[in-house]
Amino acid sequence: MGHGNSRPSVTEPFDESTEGSKSTSSRLSRLKQRFHIHFHRHHHHHGHGRSGSNSHDSKLLSAEDFAGIALLTLINAEMKFKDKWLACVSLGEQTFRTDISDHTDKPIWNSEKKLLLEKNGPRVARISVFETNRLSKNNLIGYCEVDLFEFLTQDSDSDIEVVHLLDPSSNIVVGNISLSCSVEDPVETEKSFARRILSVVDYNEDGMLSFSEFSELINAFGNRLAADKKEELFKAADKNGDGVVSMDELAILLAIQQEKEPLINCCPVCGEILEVSDKLNSMIHMTLCFDEGTGNQVMTGGFLTDKQASYGWMFKLTEWAHFSSYDIGLNSGASASHIVVFDRRTKRLVEELIDGKIVLSMRAIYQSKLGLGIMDTGAKELLHSISEKQGRKMNSIDSAQDIPKFIEFFEDQIKQDDIKYPMEHFKTFNEFFIRELKPGARPIACMDRDDIGVCAADSRLMAFKTIEDSLRFWIKGKKFSVQGLLGKDICSSPFTDGTLVIFRLAPQDYHRFHFPVSGTIEQFVDIPGCLYTVNPIAVNSKYCNVFTENKRVVSIISTADFGKVAFVAIGATMVGSITFSKKEGDYVQKGDEFGYFSFGGSTVICVFEKDTIKIDEDLLENSARELETLVAMGMKLGVSVKRRDDIELPNVENCVLGA
Repeated sequence: MGHGNSRPSVTEPFDESTEGSKSTSSRLSRLKQRFHIHFHRHHHHHGHGRSGSNSHDSKLLSAEDFAGIALLTLINAEMKFKDKWLACVSLGEQTFRTDISDHTDKPIWNSEKKLLLEKNGPRVARISVFETNRLSKNNLIGYCEVDLFEFLTQDSDSDIEVVHLLDPSSNIVVGNISLSCSVEDPVETEKSFARRILSVVDYNEDGMLSFSEFSELINAFGNRLAADKKEELFKAADKNGDGVVSMDELAILLAIQQEKEPLINCCPVCGEILEVSDKLNSMIHMTLCFDEGTGNQVMTGGFLTDKQASYGWMFKLTEWAHFSSYDIGLNSGASASHIVVFDRRTKRLVEELIDGKIVLSMRAIYQSKLGLGIMDTGAKELLHSISEKQGRKMNSIDSAQDIPKFIEFFEDQIKQDDIKYPMEHFKTFNEFFIRELKPGARPIACMDRDDIGVCAADSRLMAFKTIEDSLRFWIKGKKFSVQGLLGKDICSSPFTDGTLVIFRLAPQDYHRFHFPVSGTIEQFVDIPGCLYTVNPIAVNSKYCNVFTENKRVVSIISTADFGKVAFVAIGATMVGSITFSKKEGDYVQKGDEFGYFSFGGSTVICVFEKDTIKIDEDLLENSARELETLVAMGMKLGVSVKRRDDIELPNVENCVLGA
């Protein structure tokens, strides 16, 4: 019986008197504080302001959506040289990292994380390995992508899988990583959760709960009815009648009670109120909120991308000083030095690389009245001059020597295997920049369905049902209008109230643009203008209108399924040339090449007439969050909703997303 709490103030009998209530309250606050310390010790990484909680963003899942909770463990790796190593795991909008290994070519981490799997959610985990021998920047050496669903369902004699790590720019094998992945049975999850709770509540660490310790735990669960019958519950749990509740006895009690009358109304770790009737989401929340207990180290969370998670001490200093901000959405593009976008293929957040000096310059110009005032007094002409000069430079033979450096800077964002010709084929940088891809490198979604629209370019996409939505979420420039974008000669009332899709191309992208729909090209209209950058820093500026002031070419495509579609190719800084490969009167199929931009980043905007297209929901949802979606040309964009007697209503159940 001698298993009382070792802290004297807690061993007194529970008293319902006023004094007893005060005592109970103080004991409960101490217990919650202990949970809080334990939680933050494991879930907050140092030097970063974001919470490291691994909750699933208050998103409730149905039983149909829930696929399981996977325990992924990064065990060790074999690399080709010695260094200090860290590994990162990215799944969906969450990224986690291991601690840094010893100086070795065989790093050992034994680091784990529990990941929520949804049937239609992200399933491809990216594992990145960085060397950490530099103070301000850790280098990405190798990566692999693991489909967790396939991993968990494969037949294998071993729980450990060895996976090749690939160089991000060349796909050459640079090492191997050993990992394991398993799914816990829900009942076992509840039992292991109980054991982890007990490890915090058991002050004297003897593996047993005295009645007073058991009482504190029940109080922490926030269930008033359970608190009123603690003695009854204690006796029910104490199967062998020895006056204490063991770890296994508590686990069994909680598992049984969760099926009958759940004891836990609020999470004892973070304090969030749990819906008693929603056993599935309560179990998910508590499992992810408090996921240690196997003896391995738990990965640090709270990051959005592997690049963010890999930064060294310089990143921490800039975060502490509020110099830059890591967040998804508009703030990231408008005011921070990092742009985070959602990769549609992998359903993962990725970071767009931009030179820091360029970012500071753009912010100075486009996010202030003073900067735009300078632009108004002659810098616009200077941008034209610079773009023309840069264009001539990129067409020179000497410019070809910049190609390898460009590919190295963008690492895994340029897939050389997709390029039609080998690198030695390109005699100038611009020849490489306007490179063609191999046939089939960009599959066209539902090629036999003209009522299915596709993405016009490899790009970062924003889509809005109405122009009004685009102004509310994304385009912050004063006096933006469809008439200003298309020009008075083309704009009509159906376009004015229509649907807007913005395809922003970054320098590392494939820079040929393609038709999103099938139809006939009715006309081209050249509209002269400036060459502002099309980066979100400028688009989100309230001091200028990038889309209505830049040089652009507007074409009108007449279609059977979408009515008229306005296709706007917009020039930008360093893009003095927009080249078209089709002419007025040509009939085109969706996915056909339409033209290309010479050196620089640029943008295509498609305006659909009102009520002619139903944009895919994931694209609209991301855009409403002010989050760009990284798409590949040919991916599905939306379906026609134009009603015609001779066209059946679209059925897209068997239509694939695209590569």
